[in-house]
Order: sequence, then C-alpha cells, then structure tokens
Amino acid sequence: MSLKARLQDDMKTAMRARDTARLSAIRLLLAAIQQKEVDAQTTLDDTAVLAVIDKQLKQRRDSASQYATAGRSDLEAAERFEISVLEAYLPAGLSDAEIDAAVAEAIAGVGATSPADMGKVMAQLKPALAGRADMAQVSARVKAALAA
Repeated sequence: MSLKARLQDDMKTAMRARDTARLSAIRLLLAAIQQKEVDAQTTLDDTAVLAVIDKQLKQRRDSASQYATAGRSDLEAAERFEISVLEAYLPAGLSDAEIDAAVAEAIAGVGATSPADMGKVMAQLKPALAGRADMAQVSARVKAALAA
C-alpha cells in the first residue's frame, strides 16, 4: 500500500472515529500533497510524499517554537499534536551513530576538507537521509565534522 493510500485510509478511520484533531492534521497533509501534484502535474510517489511530510513537519516545528516564544501554549500544543500525527508516517529514524557514520562516509566520499565543502557533502547526504533524519541536525553534524 502506498503512503498516500495509507493516509486516505487513516483519514476515513479518523472520520468514523470522529477524531477531529487527527482528521484535521491528515486533511492538511493530503491537501499539501494534492497541491504538490497539481503544481507538478503528476502523481507523487512515496519518496515525494515523504518530502512533503518532511516539509510540513518543519513548518509545524517552526510554528510550535514561535508559539512557545509568544507564550501561546494552547496553539503550541495543537502544533505538537499535529507533529506527532505526521511523524507516524515517516520511516524509522536513524540513530545518532548511524547519522555520524553516514556523515563520515559522505565526507570521505567527496573528499571534503574544509567547511567550504559543506554543500557537496549535504548534496550527497540529503537523498540518503531525507525523511529518516532531521536535516538540520545532519547539517550541524557536518559543520562540526568539517570544522574539526
């Protein structure tokens, strides 16, 4: 079953269960996927759907941190709930050791020696780690490894 089909089934399940918060989060995600399909004039595969989920998660995390800064705990809690719903559709995350190993391998693969080579390293890591690791964390690890 494709990821998009799973989302649609989960939407129907949430409708039947009258779980409005979960239903809203899934509908927003499906709307983002549909918008991407309309823009690209194609049907998205699971990899592209994961990229949309990752983008939606990033937006939710940014919103949650801004709500926390503004002292709006009610809105922050709503964003955190949506984050938990969306994270359920991502593949299992990588451990810190696996991320560090991938970073070391990518640095060796492109022959990076200075922070100026960070773009080359990230270009190699992004397709391999997208959806399985927070790319902001990966970027920080690459920066630290190249600075050392």
